[in-house]
Amino acid sequence: MAKAEAIKEAPVPISVWLPPVAVGWLVPGGGHFLLKRQGRAALILVSVTLMYLFGLFMRGTLFTPERGDVLTILITYGGFIGNLASGVLYFLTSWLGYNQPDIAGHVHDYGTKFLVSAGLLNLLGIVDAYEIAVGKKD
Repeated sequence: MAKAEAIKEAPVPISVWLPPVAVGWLVPGGGHFLLKRQGRAALILVSVTLMYLFGLFMRGTLFTPERGDVLTILITYGGFIGNLASGVLYFLTSWLGYNQPDIAGHVHDYGTKFLVSAGLLNLLGIVDAYEIAVGKKD
């Protein structure tokens, strides 16, 4: 048993997994396209894009990092990372000047959650692309 644990697999070179991970972050599903997994790529692209668009149509707020107490920092930085994980969708909305103030209301609140959830869903796609690239998943 000790010998089996002592034998470790060689690390996968960064040049193998970095391109699918980087493209997968920038364009939802892009990493899977590089790995020739068109079905998964299309599913991730459509899911993340629709979720992001629904968030915009519901006038959700994009998070910006703010200083303050610990809870404010945690919420705003976490939401910002979730927004940023959407890749090009986030950059396009920022560059096109989308700026919805945080207002009270159920629809706006759900829109904000949809925007963050789109990024988190894209993160799952990135992890999946990484695992396929390094051979942990088929």
